[in-house]
Order: sequence, then C-alpha cells, then structure tokens
Amino acid sequence: MNPLLLDIPLQIETERLLLRAPRQSGDGTIVNDAIQDSFNELKAWLPFAQTLPTVEETEVNLREAYINFFKRDSLRFLIFHKDTNDFIGVTSFEGLNWDIPKSHIGYWINTRFRGNGYMLEAVKGLCELGLIHISFKRVEIRCESTNLKSRSIPEKLGFELEGILKNEDLSADGSKLTDTCIYAKVEARDIVKNFT
Repeated sequence: MNPLLLDIPLQIETERLLLRAPRQSGDGTIVNDAIQDSFNELKAWLPFAQTLPTVEETEVNLREAYINFFKRDSLRFLIFHKDTNDFIGVTSFEGLNWDIPKSHIGYWINTRFRGNGYMLEAVKGLCELGLIHISFKRVEIRCESTNLKSRSIPEKLGFELEGILKNEDLSADGSKLTDTCIYAKVEARDIVKNFT
C-alpha cells in the first residue's frame, strides 16, 4: 500500500500526555523555548543542538516536519501534558522504510520535565502506534553507547539490544568517533508481551 493512503492519526493520547503532529504554523516559539531551556543537555547528544536556533529557524524546521508528516517521510510528534498543556519534548519516527515497513524512534525532552517518566510514556505510546496501528514489522531505537539516559528508554520498554556498533558515528559535535547501540522490537506480538 502507498503510505500516503495510510490513516495515521495527527495526535495520540497516553495516560498523562498528548502527542500531536506539528501544526502548519505557530509551534516554533514553544519548541525554541524548550531547546533554550535544555541546550546544555541537548548539545552533548544531538547534532542539531550545537548552536542555539532562532525562533524563525525552529519554526521553519517544524513546518518542514509538518510537510514530512503528510508525505510520510517522517512522523514527528510534539509532546504536551494533558492537564497543564506544558510542552514536554519531541518524539518521532525517522528513517521510514515503507517496503519492510520499519522505522527508528528519536526523542528529546525539555530538561525541566525530566525524571517524571514522561519520555518513557511517550515512546511507549509511539511504539504502540507504530507496531499495532501502522503495523511496522520493526521499530529501532539507536543511541550513543555512553548516553545512559537515552538507553534507559528502550531497556525499560523491553527492546532487545541487538548490538553495539563500534566507531559507527560521530559525536554530536563531530569531534570523535562513537559507538552506537541498536535496540529493536519486532512486530506487534512483542509490544503486547512486554507492555502489559
């Protein structure tokens, strides 16, 4: 099936959170504020956070994400607290391969909200969307081997560590080679078994 014909919801809910696709316009300020709040933590792990973006640059990035969502090139969701409407962070399906079909998940959290289990809850919700609703055959989470906070998400969600690729990528600042952990879940049966 052509992925453009897939009925992928623009928002999903978990117990405490609302995950929604970027809007056509207007999300740049809140996301940019979160990047500024979390810049020191994000800079250590994410290439996009090596310099502080302007609000305009963030708005352009989110408009591109909006277009990519509908083109099914990537599926980004902004994470909000259902009760307070606070912006928590971002999670997304990236590297989509519709022939398999499979994808990998990326995520980052506003530092102000870490330690509450929000990202674990959001990624769990995204996995359920991918494996059950979209019927992905494989969902991966890739992260630098020394990023223990990021690694804790797939480990707590029962992903299998399939391997650690040595000297596989560059550090976020491009200064050194790093090792990449590859975690995976395959098909919906894994999600039912490990999320109950």
